[in-house]
Amino acid sequence: MDSVDLEVLKSSARWLELGHRALLVTVVKTWGSSPRPEGAMLAVRDDGLVVGSVSGGCIEDDLIERVRQRGIEQSVPEAVKYGITAEEAHRFGLPCGGTIQLVLEPLNKASGIAELCEAVEDGRLIARRVDMATGAVQLGPALATDGVDFDEERLLTIHGPRYRMLVIGAGQLSRYLCHIAVGLDYQVTVCDPREEYTDEWDIPGTKIVRTMPDDTVLDMKLDERCAVIALTHDPKLDDLALMEALKTPAFYVGALGSRRNNAARRERLKEFDLNDTELARLHGPVGIYIGSRTPPEIAVSILAEVTAAKNGVSLPTLLKVEGAKAAREIAASGGAVCSV
Repeated sequence: MDSVDLEVLKSSARWLELGHRALLVTVVKTWGSSPRPEGAMLAVRDDGLVVGSVSGGCIEDDLIERVRQRGIEQSVPEAVKYGITAEEAHRFGLPCGGTIQLVLEPLNKASGIAELCEAVEDGRLIARRVDMATGAVQLGPALATDGVDFDEERLLTIHGPRYRMLVIGAGQLSRYLCHIAVGLDYQVTVCDPREEYTDEWDIPGTKIVRTMPDDTVLDMKLDERCAVIALTHDPKLDDLALMEALKTPAFYVGALGSRRNNAARRERLKEFDLNDTELARLHGPVGIYIGSRTPPEIAVSILAEVTAAKNGVSLPTLLKVEGAKAAREIAASGGAVCSV
């Protein structure tokens, strides 16, 4: 789930604890262009205070005004649509005549928001089912492939980390990368058997393991919603993780290093019986080219490439580190660079 949406849940739980009423607004369906995806949430307190987003501004303003004018009168959830007509789309700022359907749910302590927050912060993936006729709520385990489901009688939403990330190495770069990855809602595991690196590891929201990287990859049973990033610069550690990770369905497998080091790494990995198709999945040098030099900048570069892979975006060669640096060398030597 989006970290913004987790903040919506945490704020809602806090408001209820303080004795306020709150309205939880969830995007359940969109037609055409939409600023926020299905499952996005907004909470409005009984005094008009708001957290989260479902559209980008105009619908939020309408919902706030609705609460200020009428309070939170309803006792059960209701579904509403915005942007059905061109006039409404213009009024509410929906792009290109887009339409959005929302569920407005009045919250109380029986809504299970506090319990849901606790489960999500514990790293669990939770399904929340809301009965539209009664407002009754059920919480239970969910699968990473589950999504928002609304059939006018029941609303199902999924909360918690859907994607996992395994980082090999607990050095300085890993610290910056993991801080950002947690903000991107990855369930982050850091693997490093070297005590001098792990003894001082203190990044909130991450799990540190001291097993060998190949064993860690096997233990995690990586699937299509996993990313692996090797950052130690030590072939004895990085290569062990890569040789197993490249055999899995992980959507991203990358390794830090220069072009020369990554070419040498590919030759070494061939000795582990990895075929050309598996080797072609390796991102290395890892990241996109933004001229990064410091650990925080390199972390941004790496996670930008990971995000593109996660979202199914194929990056042009000139955006990748290897392609961009090769193009710069050609340009510096007076050769022509063909952009694609």
